[in-house]
Order: sequence, then C-alpha cells, then structure tokens
Amino acid sequence: MSGRPAGAMITLAVARAARRLFVERGWAATTVRDVAREAGVSVPTVYSVYGNKTGLTRALADAADLSADPSRQLADLEAPGTDPARQLAAMAAFDRRLYERAGDVITLLREAGRVEPELATVYRDGRRRADETRTAVFSSWPAGALRQGLDVPAAVDVYAGMCSIDVYTTLTAERGWSPERVERWWSEALARELLS
Repeated sequence: MSGRPAGAMITLAVARAARRLFVERGWAATTVRDVAREAGVSVPTVYSVYGNKTGLTRALADAADLSADPSRQLADLEAPGTDPARQLAAMAAFDRRLYERAGDVITLLREAGRVEPELATVYRDGRRRADETRTAVFSSWPAGALRQGLDVPAAVDVYAGMCSIDVYTTLTAERGWSPERVERWWSEALARELLS
C-alpha cells in the first residue's frame, strides 16, 4: 500500500477510470456503471463520492486546473523585476503545463458541455477566469507596454486565440512539436504580437 487512506485510493481509481473512459469513448457514451466497473467499485460508491456523472466531470476539471500549478504561475507573475515579456512567458508556461497534463480533460469538458448545460458553464467559467487573469496582468503594465493600437481587451483576445488547446494540439499531435517548443514559440510570438 502507498500509505494513502482507502477512501482516497477509491476516489483516485474512480477519477482515473472516468478520465480514461471519457477520453476513449466520449462523455455521452460513458455511463457511471462503466466507470464503476473500470475502477473496480460499485455504482453506489461512484454516486456517493461524486453525486453523478456531471459531478465526476467537474472534479476532473478542478483537478486539471491544479495540475498546471497555478501557485507557480502566480509566483512567476509577481516575482520582483518581472517585466511584461517575462509575464507573458510565465503565462505561456502555465498554459503549456495545463494542456500537457490535462488537455484531454479540457477537450472532454468542452465536448460534454455540448449536451450538459452545467458542464458548458464550467467550461465557460474556466475561460472567463483565464481572461480575467490576463486582463489583470495586462492592465498592470506601464503605459506604452502594449503595442500601439492594441488595448487590453484586444490583447486578451490575441492571447486566447494563440494559446488555445486547439493550437497546442495541432502543433504537438499533428505537427510533431514538443511541448517545450510550443511554449517557447508562444512566449516569443506573444511578445512580438502584444508588446511595443
């Protein structure tokens, strides 16, 4: 045994099984019974821990955010002497970690949101929080830091368009880029597009 309490082991087994099945089969095609069978637990156990399939998916989404280490991003953004280019690099690094560790969950959440309104809200809320972080960072920059003719909302839009799960997946899965290369390109391209 790894020293973890039995309840934590069961929760982890259910979460891993759900993630695997949701990604392989799709959210709509996977039932709670499928997840329970895959995890080696009873269906009532899954319901008692997560409430329902939507609750299970919300838990996966919450864990996805934590997997990218938001406290590290915050420390990088607030480090003394950090200039706008370094802040953009810190944000690109966070997105790379998020997509590398949990891109499948983000894609799953977007897919599930097409049929489950509560999960559509979870997906939109995640996008909104990311935009709020970018708005706060870009608004804190000294006057003249943004490229001429670009305001904060437009800069947030450019960032969101460039650093999306779709761009990451295209470059890594289809074009063969390493996650490190994507992060490096994002950092350089964001500086060119956003900074004066």
